[in-house]
Amino acid sequence: MNLKESYKAFNESDNFFVSLTRDLVSVLIAVLAFASLSYLVFGMWTPMVAVESGSMEPHMNVGDIVFIQSIDRTQVVTYEEGTNDYTSFSSYGNVILYKPYGRDGVTPIIHRAMYHVEEGEPMWQGGPAAPHSGYITKGDNQVTNRYYDQQGQVSYMQPVKEEWVIGVAKYRIPYIGYLRLMLPSF
Repeated sequence: MNLKESYKAFNESDNFFVSLTRDLVSVLIAVLAFASLSYLVFGMWTPMVAVESGSMEPHMNVGDIVFIQSIDRTQVVTYEEGTNDYTSFSSYGNVILYKPYGRDGVTPIIHRAMYHVEEGEPMWQGGPAAPHSGYITKGDNQVTNRYYDQQGQVSYMQPVKEEWVIGVAKYRIPYIGYLRLMLPSF
């Protein structure tokens, strides 16, 4: 049997194990195609995160899937810089995904980059000096996020260093993230 005949037999077989193998190969090809396309477009193999809290409401809600572009492929525009002419997610500046305190293995935070401070500058008007350069961040929810992350428990007294930034939020799909949130974390 030549290759063409073998392929035809494999493709048309009613055998359970051949059919299962065919389905598994199809799923594997689809996953590889999606991952490759994601890497080409967003610079990340897995460019999506599910929103887990209401800190970004009304612009992002619990259960939304947000597509993140790698920080290697884009630049952060802060709220302060964006007031000139740049908006994303219905407000000025970029929403960034970052590792709190630069730690791996903890849930990343998705909040808006408000402005950038240099080491020694006050982190906010009348606030303490920044221990290092970085972004001052804040959730968009005016009820639950009245203060900057650096004033509260999210990133207490620590501006977000540029190397802690994973990427910039680009798009969101409502509700799809609930599927991810229902699955246990590994």
